[in-house]
Amino acid sequence: MTEPIVPRPLRAGDRIAVVAPSGRIRADRLEQGSQHLKAWGLEVEVLPSVLAGHERFNYLAADDDARATDFRTAWLDERFAAVFCARGGYGVQRMLDAVDFDELVAVPKWFVGFSDITALHEPLNARGLVTLHGPMAAAVEQLGVEEGRARLHDLLFTPERVTDLLAPRGARTVVGGVADGVLRGGNLALLATSIGTPTYAPPAGIVLLEDVSEQGYRIDRMLTQLLRAGWFDQVTGVVIGDFSDADDQGLAADVIRERLEPLGVPMIEGAAVGHEDLNLAVPLGLPVRLDATAATLTALWPGAPAES
Repeated sequence: MTEPIVPRPLRAGDRIAVVAPSGRIRADRLEQGSQHLKAWGLEVEVLPSVLAGHERFNYLAADDDARATDFRTAWLDERFAAVFCARGGYGVQRMLDAVDFDELVAVPKWFVGFSDITALHEPLNARGLVTLHGPMAAAVEQLGVEEGRARLHDLLFTPERVTDLLAPRGARTVVGGVADGVLRGGNLALLATSIGTPTYAPPAGIVLLEDVSEQGYRIDRMLTQLLRAGWFDQVTGVVIGDFSDADDQGLAADVIRERLEPLGVPMIEGAAVGHEDLNLAVPLGLPVRLDATAATLTALWPGAPAES
């Protein structure tokens, strides 16, 4: 297994950049969320495109070139120790082809976001960089939950101390067993729509899946698409996070089990990762150990001894 690229821990006084590669941002929510980051001693700089708006499509934060330029600028600017997304929504896929991911990975720094931001995590993780799937700068409700806020802080400032990735809520066993592998994945819809694109990067290891406002048949369709495309062929374990606001939670859970249990790999459900207020940040691109029998997920940081 190739050694993961882990960015340096943050420290008080570091400056972080806030970018908006996806949807339109409410200034009041961004200001409120940023206060939590400033309370950690971080200096927060919001890049110009974040609040610019799009002249034609009100669901985008700004035009594609502006969002891509600010994302690249934030990453390559030595003043910034980390890049936070303001929110998800939709829009990352429109700017992906304007990003040189090899250029970014050569300058490792913490990158934080989830949902639509899965489309950025995937090419970064495929190149070995560890990124954080977690609450974003304008995620007021999520940053307002102490457990979730503390997890994000600890992964940014003292990452190697974070080993139990499912505490405090835990999870439930679907298929027992133990598996090691690099943690990949994120939002199911974004993973499914990456098939056939230049940034399509099937995982080899443990996968995390979450989504929001999806109906049972649509979850079925996306999982079936990934299965038929061979996306799961090298998967060694599955972690199911929250499928928030599904039209029928019982049906959604049943569909996921019916589609994925035949893989025969360790699998858990109910991880507090996704669109609920408690959204535990997890390190994508990092080796982990999934003990589905005990319903635990353990981070295996480079240089740390793995428990037998």
